[in-house]
Amino acid sequence: MMGVFHDLDAYGHEQVVFFHDKESGLKAIIGVHSTVLGPSLGGCRMWKYSDEAAALRDVLRLSRGMTYKAAVADLKLGGGKAVVIADARTEKTPELLEAFGKAVESVAGRYITAEDVGMSVKDIDYIRNFTKHAVGGSNEGGSGDPSVMTAFGCFQGIKAALKHAGLGEKLEGVKVAVQGVGNVGYHLCSYLSAAGAKLIITDIYPNQVEKVVQEFDATVVTPDQIYSVDCDIFAPCALGAILNERTIPQLKCKIVAGSANNQLENDNDGKSLADKGIVYCPDYALNAGGLINVAAEIDGYNKELVLSKVSKIYETIDSILSRAESEGVLPQEAAAQIAEQRLQKASFIKKAEKAIGEDFLNSTLGSQTKSAKIPEKLNR
Repeated sequence: MMGVFHDLDAYGHEQVVFFHDKESGLKAIIGVHSTVLGPSLGGCRMWKYSDEAAALRDVLRLSRGMTYKAAVADLKLGGGKAVVIADARTEKTPELLEAFGKAVESVAGRYITAEDVGMSVKDIDYIRNFTKHAVGGSNEGGSGDPSVMTAFGCFQGIKAALKHAGLGEKLEGVKVAVQGVGNVGYHLCSYLSAAGAKLIITDIYPNQVEKVVQEFDATVVTPDQIYSVDCDIFAPCALGAILNERTIPQLKCKIVAGSANNQLENDNDGKSLADKGIVYCPDYALNAGGLINVAAEIDGYNKELVLSKVSKIYETIDSILSRAESEGVLPQEAAAQIAEQRLQKASFIKKAEKAIGEDFLNSTLGSQTKSAKIPEKLNR
């Protein structure tokens, strides 16, 4: 019977830790996928999962995606993620956040946490009272809400995808269907609207919908209708696994490019998009702006440098799509090749450094052992 350990082998994780604190009610999972490039970094998602298996599946998929995201963005970081099984609107308490902060601290720096669905800058500020390994706060040199940078990076990538889909180079008059207008989706709508795009939106929260309608003159459809909207670009900015055998046949777009993580339910869904002539921007390459933003805190935050690096997501997406076209592979395969090449190079260097270090240590210890015997011989 296949179970948790089979899943860990399949995804290639280094470490997965389960936490349960009875007093606060914390039920959390931290997944460390890879530390080859550096400590694993990834947000904490607070969500009322249907069961523990769904939470585990999410943390495994998300943390693996973070490894590839950091590698494609050329960051010295690995991939990790955390999930807290709770309703962020009704079950989040200071005690729960404290328990989670202590859980992060117990992983001893192998995992660095940040915001994700259900977690805010304010939450990170509070969590930082209990762990040194949290970024994205507003206190003590924090970079603040990363959603603006995530949206800015997505916007850059969308512009790069236009020419690959035969839509020219400008967003003026281009119809974009945005699924989810929370923090990232809202800011993406702002960038798109300013560039002249026509917005069609949906969200499960009416107040968020109303805000985008009022500010950007967006057209609203129901969550089920968003897939079949006649548009140029479909931008998934909510939860993952929404591109599948049920939804892909409904799509009437030329590009799929959004901020949501793990948009493809499985690898075959990427081929289904290609078969329909749809240009797919791999999510972890497109939405890396937030990661780039919070990662900058580690060496001292500089907004101008962050903006410059996030702007290069245009070049990243252009490079991925060009590689996919020239080599006859799917965009997600082209992105994975780039990530894996960087991971393999880093792994090789680490192994070489370790081997050199061991040889040096053995040589040194050998010399010390020999020298330690000299006085003994002289005393005879």
